[in-house]
Amino acid sequence: MKKNVVFRLWLFLLIAGLLVACGGTEGTTDTADETTSETAGEQPDAEEVADETAAEETADERKIATFIFTQEFDTLSPLYTSMWFTTITYQFWEVWAWHFDENNEPFPVLLTEMPTVENGGISEDGTVLTFNLRDDIVWSDGTPITSADFIFTYEMVVDPNNIVTSTYPYDQIATAEAPDERTVILTFDEPFVPWQATLWHGILPQHVLGPVYEADGTLDNAEWNLAPTVGAGPYVFAEWESGSFARFVANENYWGPAPNIDEIFVRFVPDDASQIAALQTGDGDLGTFIAYSDIPALEEAGVQILSVPSGFNEGWFFYFGDDAAPGHPAVQDVRVRQAIAMAIDRQTITQDLLLGLTEPAATLWDNMPYVDPSIEPWPYDPEAANALLDEAGWIDSNGDGVRDKDGVELILSHGTTIREIRQDMQAVAQQQLAEVGIQLDIVSYDADIFFGGLADGGPAASGELDIFEWSDGPAYPDPDHYYWYCSEIPSEENPDGGNWQRLCDERLDDLFTRQTTQINFEDRQQTFYEITNIMFNEVIWLGIWQDPDIWALSPNLTGVKMSGATPFFNIAEWDLSE
Repeated sequence: MKKNVVFRLWLFLLIAGLLVACGGTEGTTDTADETTSETAGEQPDAEEVADETAAEETADERKIATFIFTQEFDTLSPLYTSMWFTTITYQFWEVWAWHFDENNEPFPVLLTEMPTVENGGISEDGTVLTFNLRDDIVWSDGTPITSADFIFTYEMVVDPNNIVTSTYPYDQIATAEAPDERTVILTFDEPFVPWQATLWHGILPQHVLGPVYEADGTLDNAEWNLAPTVGAGPYVFAEWESGSFARFVANENYWGPAPNIDEIFVRFVPDDASQIAALQTGDGDLGTFIAYSDIPALEEAGVQILSVPSGFNEGWFFYFGDDAAPGHPAVQDVRVRQAIAMAIDRQTITQDLLLGLTEPAATLWDNMPYVDPSIEPWPYDPEAANALLDEAGWIDSNGDGVRDKDGVELILSHGTTIREIRQDMQAVAQQQLAEVGIQLDIVSYDADIFFGGLADGGPAASGELDIFEWSDGPAYPDPDHYYWYCSEIPSEENPDGGNWQRLCDERLDDLFTRQTTQINFEDRQQTFYEITNIMFNEVIWLGIWQDPDIWALSPNLTGVKMSGATPFFNIAEWDLSE
């Protein structure tokens, strides 16, 4: 178990201050005079020394778990982020209305029960959802959590004065009502099937943020976004030192069982190598986004490895462009995208770079029951790729080794984060695409830059890249996926839109809308068969490898259960042993 250096420094200064106070000086306050000897310079008595020693020993016994993150939070407000490294922290300081267990089954957290048709929580036609809140839930400052907080959260998401990450799915709600402090009723125009995977992912404290909104007319600049000192969970935010660490300490007002671990210390490191070193030496109790190539060394060091299916798949997104920012003409041609798919040997990549511990991905929904079973990953076939490129009119007219058409060279830019495995993938893809006459210019960015939205000048969101790579998935365990809608294309009016591909396909728009209303599983499954066939055959998204969550756990960390949807759902039950 590693202790928090910041806490120790604070403790040292505190004890030093107490010792000075016990000695007595001319500047001693009235309060200090009441608890120290009236004689200046008198030494503290045995009882005082014993109390101080006991305090130090108690501090030393505090259990502090160190989590190693290779990406720093962009914000902590659920309104303004979809970053995985941020959202997974909500299970310990800003709980959802319900979480998902190790079998990815939902269970109530802020509610008395999950709504069903049988208990009256879902109307017969599926358009009305009723949520009954527990009567013992409170914010970390002791203020009751009520239906007013839920309604406030809904209002802030859909308010155009707040430039939120996405208004989905709250923009699908027709009415939101709170008939009393313990009841929230949402009404939709049509059934909204993916509600379990998309609603109430972080409730806002109205008593804290309401006055901010009234004063500023927006929550965009609220201090709470970066320092949410009031939350709802077994832990509460303590501090965030940018570029270094964040601390979450046990919430004394938590209504559930008190957590076994006193503090979660999140340490931000710049790269995979730093994370692996910390885990090997015991300086970290938990790490994630572990490269497959690092697994053997970690296991040799006694670190436990967990692979948790989470719906994520590593893949390539293509920039289709729009009138405001046109894309490369080659990317617009489905034959070129198909050629790219067949020019990359993903089977060898998963064997060589990923040690054969995963498989090539075919769709964004791999290993879910929503993929047409006839779909298999694109084969490695450079001859077929060359034939398609020839057919599309992209030939090497000047003998420089790069195909061209109408005076445009087939040179595509590819960007991703600085993760080592992604940079290795870039190098392999660059070489393999060059063999069929496509020049791939590669660049990598720090995650906070790469994942920046349009307003932040992010390279993917701004249309600076022809191809961008990361790992993503649906609203697991539900198949819903919000950012393929035309309405999600970023613009000056919608700078935080998530459709960075700027693909507006009316077929997909209609299908993605239809699936949200289909209560019958088989009907919805067939709709996703159509979606997956379109996206696979036209290479709208190109799967690289299946990417379950890989967790590295210290042997001292006990009681751990993991979910692919809410990883830290039982964080209060975790413990540290010597």
